Amino acid sequence: MSGHSKWATTKHKKAAIDAKRGKLFAKLIKNIEIAAKMGGPDPSGNPTLFDAIQKAKKQSVPNKNIDSAVKRGGGLEGGGVDYETIMYEVYGPQGVAVLVECLTDNRNRAAMEVRTAATRNGGTMADPGSVSRLFTRKGVVIVAKAQEGKDVSEDDILEATLDAGAEEVNDLGEAFEVQSEATDVVAVRSALQDAGIDYESADVQFVASMDIPVADPVAAGKVFKLVDAVDDLDDVQNVFSNADIPDEVLDQIEE
Repeated sequence: MSGHSKWATTKHKKAAIDAKRGKLFAKLIKNIEIAAKMGGPDPSGNPTLFDAIQKAKKQSVPNKNIDSAVKRGGGLEGGGVDYETIMYEVYGPQGVAVLVECLTDNRNRAAMEVRTAATRNGGTMADPGSVSRLFTRKGVVIVAKAQEGKDVSEDDILEATLDAGAEEVNDLGEAFEVQSEATDVVAVRSALQDAGIDYESADVQFVASMDIPVADPVAAGKVFKLVDAVDDLDDVQNVFSNADIPDEVLDQIEE
């Protein structure tokens, strides 16, 4: 497994036990609104919107909520909000880097809330660029190993996606993570579909170029406390980290 997948593994396992479904729904709906506003309300001509809708459906977001978000974002009905994307950079326990992606309609509120959540949970706001330089924007497609009527192997994925731009496939336990250049994520997703392989999500994410090992359960718990506190904020869409937490430590935290 590539070191680049360490946080992806942690986040994937954490998501499986995360019960904050209402919070997740709100994030997914906001992503749909933004995608519809930026590229239009027709998913067939807006691959970012297509992927946002698919991700919401896979998390059982009701179709009526999805349809309303598309219409609001596309200007087809009132109630839409102007959001902007802002990145905040944080250092956590043991020097772990945390990159916080916000979608907000109030820059001042978002900045204050991220700063408060970080400083109250062992984090320190970092100078612009000091954390983000440790990450690279990548296309990330998640594929479940167990699919209807078959099991998908790494070879299956490589065969389907190499020509589409896939750079590496990482084992997340119950799923594979397919990384590509950010501009190739739609091509990789489409290649999987053409090969009859379903996918859980297709996004552009920030992938750490160097991981920080966190093998102590107490320190790992502090990292999660910081990540959870920031991730719980309404304006926060994604949190990325270069924390490398071993499976056995993660299991202890889950217990």
